[in-house]
Amino acid sequence: MLEEQRENEKQQVKENDEEDTDTNLQPGGHAEEQPPEDDREPGSIGEELQAGRSTTDVLETVEEAETQADLPDDAEHLREPQGRENVGNSTATVKVVLVPEGHVMTAAFAIGLSIQELKVHLAAELRVPAEVLQISLDGRVVEEQQSLMELGVQPHGSIRMEMSSTDPTTHPLRPLRPPEHDNMPDVITVRVQTDEDVFQEVVVEIERPPQQKAYLGGYRHRLTGVQYHHAAVQTLPTRRPDRGVEVFSRNTQTVKLKSQAQQCPVNASTQMTGIGCYVSCMNDKLVSPRGYITADEYHNTRLNAVIILQSFARRWLAWQEVNRLTRDRDRRLAWLEHQETRRREEKEEQLRDRRQRWMSPQRREDFNLLYHALEKWRCEEEEKINSSLRGAERKAALCLLLEQETQLIAAIGRHRIAIQDSNYDKTVRNFLDKSAAPHQWRAADGRLIEMDSPHTIRARELRDLYNSISLSTVSQEQRLHVLMTLKHTVKEHKCQLTQDIVDLIDREVDLMTRGVKAASLEGLRKRISTLFLQYIKTPAFNPEVAKLLKVPQNPSQLKNNMFLCRGCHRYLHSADFKPSASAERQTRCRDCTRLDNIARSRDDFSCYKNILKRLRADEQRLNQEAKIPFLLQVEDLRYLVDVVWASRSALHASRDLYNLVFVRWERRRDWSPWNCILLSKEETSAHLEVEDVHKAYDATFIRRIEHKHTLARRHFSQMAVMAEYLDSQLSAALGNHLVSKTVTVATGKPTIDTPPASAH
Repeated sequence: MLEEQRENEKQQVKENDEEDTDTNLQPGGHAEEQPPEDDREPGSIGEELQAGRSTTDVLETVEEAETQADLPDDAEHLREPQGRENVGNSTATVKVVLVPEGHVMTAAFAIGLSIQELKVHLAAELRVPAEVLQISLDGRVVEEQQSLMELGVQPHGSIRMEMSSTDPTTHPLRPLRPPEHDNMPDVITVRVQTDEDVFQEVVVEIERPPQQKAYLGGYRHRLTGVQYHHAAVQTLPTRRPDRGVEVFSRNTQTVKLKSQAQQCPVNASTQMTGIGCYVSCMNDKLVSPRGYITADEYHNTRLNAVIILQSFARRWLAWQEVNRLTRDRDRRLAWLEHQETRRREEKEEQLRDRRQRWMSPQRREDFNLLYHALEKWRCEEEEKINSSLRGAERKAALCLLLEQETQLIAAIGRHRIAIQDSNYDKTVRNFLDKSAAPHQWRAADGRLIEMDSPHTIRARELRDLYNSISLSTVSQEQRLHVLMTLKHTVKEHKCQLTQDIVDLIDREVDLMTRGVKAASLEGLRKRISTLFLQYIKTPAFNPEVAKLLKVPQNPSQLKNNMFLCRGCHRYLHSADFKPSASAERQTRCRDCTRLDNIARSRDDFSCYKNILKRLRADEQRLNQEAKIPFLLQVEDLRYLVDVVWASRSALHASRDLYNLVFVRWERRRDWSPWNCILLSKEETSAHLEVEDVHKAYDATFIRRIEHKHTLARRHFSQMAVMAEYLDSQLSAALGNHLVSKTVTVATGKPTIDTPPASAH
């Protein structure tokens, strides 16, 4: 009986499948999409679900009975969970009706998932909280723990539910998708034939692209705007078979024109108002004929339009050109203003620096500036006394002036001694830091590599010990500890210097134990520091300082680098003499030169140093191989400025040495004393833009500049280092030019012999 019932059920299911196949399949054998179930009546959907449930229940009962009869007891608990798991992973079509809007949402969902997970999915689609959603089936609220399979949904089946919001005021249920997308469901069920008399329902989920598909050909309705695509656009083009005829040739691609009359297949007609037909005339308009336009009139109209267009185009081009010229003018004015501001700031910076050097001198050049100002003041006061007073009054005023000058020299000397003391400490510390610095070099990849040697470590230890000895604000216990460390350090070498240091250390320790004040021990401590510094500068005790000492330790080297000073009559090292390109041999050392400048001439060389420094920087920027500016010294440049160019600008005769610079006379040639011109900073920019000086300046000015070049060439041709840079042809013709020689007078300043009038 059970077998007969099972056969009947199978026969019924088979007949239903055949009916569905006849309905869904096309004559070509391909599956056709079923119409959306939204358009069916609710009663039919419920009947289909009820019929599906009854048939499925009967089949499950029969299969369960056969399984229990055929399978043993021990295999029953192994197969049943696996079958349930596979069924739970199957998908079904879930249609949710939004109440009260009536919109339908369709989604493919696994039947093994719960209603709570379905709520979360739908809440994400609707962008509302999942707590406000309420799903019901056939008017009954569904619990969240139930799954679709428990509600009777079969694999690849469908179910229709209603969903409402518990808080419709705050969270109404509205689909986010535009209404035009609701015409097509998200999921459709397609019934396909997989084998003979075997059919299978496939759930197809429709994906909606984020952007509109490109229109690649077809037709578009003019009124509704609906696009109909060609079928060939959706598939790859078919390859045409080879017909054995050459189609890519000149004959096939040449157009042949011919005239032929042809009747249209469709007759055109118009509709008019008649009996039983009314045509509205609201949009009609009356058209009256215009005047006849000849060809000449038409061409004249076109010509006038072209002329108007050309005029506007040329006007636009003129505006563009005017705007460009305006921008160029504004940029030029801005650049000139920037240059003027920069020169003014540079001048103010020079004056500020000069005033700062007067108020607080720190270097030798600063004291030379003070002595120069003092000499200038003395000369002005002496000139006033000589011009206004006579006899005894003049002598008394000169004596008072001499006394004032003496007091100022003494004040400058005291300040110089104080600065030397402070600079002495800085010099010593810099010397110790250089000796203790590690060896450095650049690697191939650009990194800086440092290496310490035993000599640098020794120098660092001695430097730290010297800094500890020089400290004055330490306690007595710390001082004793430092003195004991110093004593053990110097006792490593036995000599008279180390013995003197040890004796002085013992004396200070003895006085400290007796309670002598620190102020009374200041002289003793300074002697210990001085002797220990001498100990550090000895290469036998500190080998790293050998490269920093000016006097070489090898006596054989002293014979070649020792010179006699004509001022103090001492043999000194070559580093104690000031180098000069014009001097054949060293005459006076640096100390004698500085003392003579303080006592008699009192010249300030800072302005000449600034001119030489700027000249070297400019030439280094223009030519990396420039040599002549680096061969000249301050004395040579001073001769070139004071004697040759008379300390004034060649163009406007400006006498401000702090505002004068040397530039090239001809831009194409390197700078040299015979190819230069002395100008102010404002005049250099205009001169450097001159391409040909013979066309920019008049003949008189050019001859005057060439005469100064001749004087410089004759003077610097006597130097061995400068003679090789002279042009052979020009140097041979020097005898035909005027030559000026310096004459030393009682004031110690160079003057120029006045040539006879016939020499010009």
